[in-house]
Amino acid sequence: MSAASQLEARLRDRLAQLRADNLTRVMRPPAGVDLSSNDYLQLSMHPAVTAAFAAGLAAGGAGSTGSRLLRGERTAFSALEQRFAAFKGTERSLFFSSGYLANLAVLTTLPEAGDVIFSDALNHASLIDAARLSRAGRVVFPHNDVEALGRLLDQTPCAGLRFVVVESLFSMDGDVAPLGAYARLCRERQAVLVVDEAHAVGIFGATGSGLVEELGVGSDVTVTVNTAGKALGVGGAFVAGPGWLIEYLVQRARPFVFSTAAPPAMAWALGASLDVVRDEPERRARLRSLAAHLRGRLREAGLNVAPGDSHIVPVQIGPNDVALAVADALQAEGFDVRAIRPPTVPDGTSRLRVSINTSLDEAVLDRFARLVLAALKEAGPCSAVSS
Repeated sequence: MSAASQLEARLRDRLAQLRADNLTRVMRPPAGVDLSSNDYLQLSMHPAVTAAFAAGLAAGGAGSTGSRLLRGERTAFSALEQRFAAFKGTERSLFFSSGYLANLAVLTTLPEAGDVIFSDALNHASLIDAARLSRAGRVVFPHNDVEALGRLLDQTPCAGLRFVVVESLFSMDGDVAPLGAYARLCRERQAVLVVDEAHAVGIFGATGSGLVEELGVGSDVTVTVNTAGKALGVGGAFVAGPGWLIEYLVQRARPFVFSTAAPPAMAWALGASLDVVRDEPERRARLRSLAAHLRGRLREAGLNVAPGDSHIVPVQIGPNDVALAVADALQAEGFDVRAIRPPTVPDGTSRLRVSINTSLDEAVLDRFARLVLAALKEAGPCSAVSS
């Protein structure tokens, strides 16, 4: 049997097991009321943002044609980076074409052999992969457990630097990291604090720059990663921090040095997104109000809803087949909500990940809450319904 045939047999076996475990995925275009995207502020279709993208496309073409250290650099990128750094209250920022690349750049470039990365157990896959690719040692600590992290920092041998890596708002549970406690811990233990603000940037804080701003820990956070394809509605990501750190990434970060730059039009569009965040703070307030409304309605319906007040509202169900059945029932009623299953979440915690956006209203959310309860009851007993 040829190597290709052996590979085919192996992958067919793997696919068969995924089907048996009800874990296959299907790519499906958007349809119905959006309760699954990350377009929280609805900026992807904001007239100012789309107009800026079109203008950038006309001025700069469809592609950048190369890495930024070759012919891919544009004045629009450097101007946007200066503006984003001011937005985050840092000396500099650096734009990447995706959040995944930005996290790879930070954790494969800054930590070195002899260092140790302490990573939250529920960190995003991009942070997990980046830590694995780093030459540093790796320690995973229990989710949002400050005491456990403190013990591990004290007990883990480290010849170099220690890096604590967390998200500010976790994408599956919608819960907020105890950044204030982490800041104190890292200050006391002399650890470098790295915060991924993917789901917080554009929403939290007086200016909308994120939870680092809202919780007042900017002076203790060495570097943040800020995805621009979620609340900001476009794409790419910014790494923000001190000038010396950003300059080192420019010189040595392989995901930056060896990647074709993003289309220049993205920089134009993101400038408009930042304008909207600055000029329309009512969008952020409305988002948080709608999230609180849905959480209240779900609780009133007798559903177990995790504590918190973020715009990510998880309804934990448990079994894969029940989560799929509930999602299918809601989709049939016109709601675009998806079942989230392993390996995205741990075994036995399949769920609906409901993400709120500003196009919704209270009446729509009330109907959704009623239908969630009905679908759960139809699917059978599960932990999502309070006893």
